[in-house]
Amino acid sequence: MRAWNDFHLDEWAAAAPDRFIPLIILPLWDPVAAAAEIRRCAAKGARAISFPECAVPLGLPSFYTDHWDPVFAAAQETGMPLCMHFGSSGRPPITSPEAPMAVMISLFGTNSMYATADLLFSPVFYKFPNLKVALSEGGVGWVPYLLERIDQVWEKHRWYQNVNKEVRPSDLFREHIFGCFIDDSEGIVRREAIGVDNILWECDYPHSDSNWPNSREFTGKLLQDVSDADAHKIVELNARKLFNFPRAN
Repeated sequence: MRAWNDFHLDEWAAAAPDRFIPLIILPLWDPVAAAAEIRRCAAKGARAISFPECAVPLGLPSFYTDHWDPVFAAAQETGMPLCMHFGSSGRPPITSPEAPMAVMISLFGTNSMYATADLLFSPVFYKFPNLKVALSEGGVGWVPYLLERIDQVWEKHRWYQNVNKEVRPSDLFREHIFGCFIDDSEGIVRREAIGVDNILWECDYPHSDSNWPNSREFTGKLLQDVSDADAHKIVELNARKLFNFPRAN
């Protein structure tokens, strides 16, 4: 872990420090060692942390335990968000052994939905009120529906559930969770229901979902009805704020 992180920080990201935002990996088998690695790498210029969207399929404890508290505390202390890529749980959304990969690709956003529901009903954000989570490559078009549904569930069922009964989940989402999109017109149309400050654009180069080499042109058309101020947030400023990555002088 340390060898990879040092290579990434000292060589790869250092080749273009005004463009590359360094993201580190952790020894997930030891939360205390993981917390120490977060602090060590933060001192070297790391800006983000790779973390599984759900640890249980990996044979590790859930967000509902205190197992990950050292990691969350270190992330909060250093101001680095946890980046949860879909499928990082090791449980991709496939429906049957015979289903083509197209089914899994179409359903990738459901992994991010699982992570969102899990986090919003867990104690994580109450214990670590400044912790941030970025849901990588899961899209954002599903967010308005899921937040509506989660709020409905919270309104009707919270009294007999082991969940927080004072804070509306959608309010918690806008304080802590950020979604990333490549090509998501539904999410852009309903951006106010998500929170403009919680949306980040991504290119996804070199995957086949990417619009590269026409990413800028495509995204310009996608955002043509969005105000310049909001578009600037979505394509640049939200990411700079979340990853503590100011413009180079």
